[in-house]
Amino acid sequence: MKLYEIDKSIYRQRLNYVIIGFIAILTLLSLGFGAGLIALFSEPVISLNNALVDTEQPNNFKYNLLGVVLALLTCAITLHHLKTKTFFNEIYYVWQLKQLHNFIYRKLKSIKNAAFEQNDARAMLIMTFYYTSLKQVYLLDDNTLTIASLEKSHQQLNDHLSVNNISINIEHFDKSMLACY
Repeated sequence: MKLYEIDKSIYRQRLNYVIIGFIAILTLLSLGFGAGLIALFSEPVISLNNALVDTEQPNNFKYNLLGVVLALLTCAITLHHLKTKTFFNEIYYVWQLKQLHNFIYRKLKSIKNAAFEQNDARAMLIMTFYYTSLKQVYLLDDNTLTIASLEKSHQQLNDHLSVNNISINIEHFDKSMLACY
């Protein structure tokens, strides 16, 4: 995966639109699906000569819950189809980076071991990509709490690279490299 420069203001603005739109549509669809399911499948209260026979309201929790699940599925399918649209470029790029970060993080212990113990250039390339892209995402998401420790780890890796006279080109990173760890 290649790293791209993202305009933070555009990314944040579009992400906020997507979040607000998702919440609004999820709410409306949940209410609509829930009301529709209740109208279709709920047992009506029987009245005889305008007098209520049963004063208890029926429990419609299962229909409302099913309405929320259907609304979530509808929103997920819609987002899946929209992710390739131009409006979603920055959001989808960051989402892909975050998925890749999770994948690398699960293998990070063995990658670090290979990089620092065995001087594996491929592991160092993966770690360089990981730290560089993680910093980009942290800055885009205003995650300033952990950026200092990230920069410290990245500097340790850079020091290790310079001590061992190893040069890394981040453009050569490929996700398939992770299969070795």
